[in-house]
Amino acid sequence: MIIFLLLLIRFVICQCLSVIFTRTGNSFEVKIEADSSDDTDYVQDDKPRTNIDTKRSLKDHKSTNDGEKQYRCTVCDKWFTTRNYLKIHSRRHTEDHLYSCSQCEKSFSSLSVLSQHKNIHTSKYKCTECGKCCKSSTDLAVHRQSHSGQKPFECTVCSKRFTTSGSLVTHSRIHSGEKPYKCHMCDKAFSQSGSLNTHMSVHAGDKLYKCHVCDKAFSQSGNLNSHMTVHTGDKPYKCSLCNKSFSQSGNLQSHVRCVHSNRRPYQCPYCGMMFKTNSEVRRHVHVHTGAKPHSCRHCSDRFMWFGQLKRHLLESHNEGTWLTCNICQKKFSHSQHFKVHIQRHEGVKPYVCSECPKRFYTAHELKRHQLVHSDTRSFACGLCAKSFKYKQAVVKHFMRCASRF
Repeated sequence: MIIFLLLLIRFVICQCLSVIFTRTGNSFEVKIEADSSDDTDYVQDDKPRTNIDTKRSLKDHKSTNDGEKQYRCTVCDKWFTTRNYLKIHSRRHTEDHLYSCSQCEKSFSSLSVLSQHKNIHTSKYKCTECGKCCKSSTDLAVHRQSHSGQKPFECTVCSKRFTTSGSLVTHSRIHSGEKPYKCHMCDKAFSQSGSLNTHMSVHAGDKLYKCHVCDKAFSQSGNLNSHMTVHTGDKPYKCSLCNKSFSQSGNLQSHVRCVHSNRRPYQCPYCGMMFKTNSEVRRHVHVHTGAKPHSCRHCSDRFMWFGQLKRHLLESHNEGTWLTCNICQKKFSHSQHFKVHIQRHEGVKPYVCSECPKRFYTAHELKRHQLVHSDTRSFACGLCAKSFKYKQAVVKHFMRCASRF
């Protein structure tokens, strides 16, 4: 009975409306016309009909409606429903940003993206809680969830919750190890397209965002914003365990996880060594594989660590600025190493043990000391699975263990 009713409704609709496809040369026009026998009065409007100029346009139009993605980017393997979307996307890789904002130095690959960006300057989509301006109503809605604390999307593996489904999908790649976005200039792969775009600026060498205080340049606007806190001194995020302050919430979270927590959920697949973050594992694996992902843009030299590349640029190509101690004139290429060096001159020990009154210059020194109070054995032999507290102990054991095989 239900099937009969559905067929009857379909028949009535088809009688009321007729779809006409007319062809003129290579042009297709789609019209929906009312049946002349229908007595219903239809309101005529002045809206233009959808004209599809070519067979290719008709194909793109159909794939857009169907959600089918037929066009692939050869650089990052991302798929698109139309050639035009692919063309706009490809400008990200070629740095062909034709549309510039008149109110800031940013440039964009399409006029529509520029129009959305201008909404930030006009405060069209402004958060009433914190005053942040977003480029679209969708972005504003997502941002508001950060104030409400609502995180409806939960990871089935670790139970971590997220405000958007997209964030959950990205997070799930940590567990699966999926990295669909590959750099066509080196062997690096990424779990997010944004991370690939950021990485591409390393090869391009373009640093479009300049600090108006010290003229230091950056390839990403976010890096410039982070750098500005060096001049302003703003550190609104304070650790409740040691009162250390940070300029960014992400740095505070990393500090708590790396300094105050002994949890090490990430394991090296080669030697069994345990780590607190996935990024530490990725860096450590280079020791086993011998990979050198950091290449010099001036010569053919490649490096295992970014710090090695930075020092090479300073020593061999005079690119960058040395950090010089005004007490002993020692030079440093890394700001964190320079900061710790100055603290040693001044006798400042900001890292305090929670179990005893001892203080330390660096987080690494504190972590090593905390093993005295803990039974945690973070280092494991990859041959016999025996665990150790200290790295030196597992290295010595591994040499003896390997000689038996």
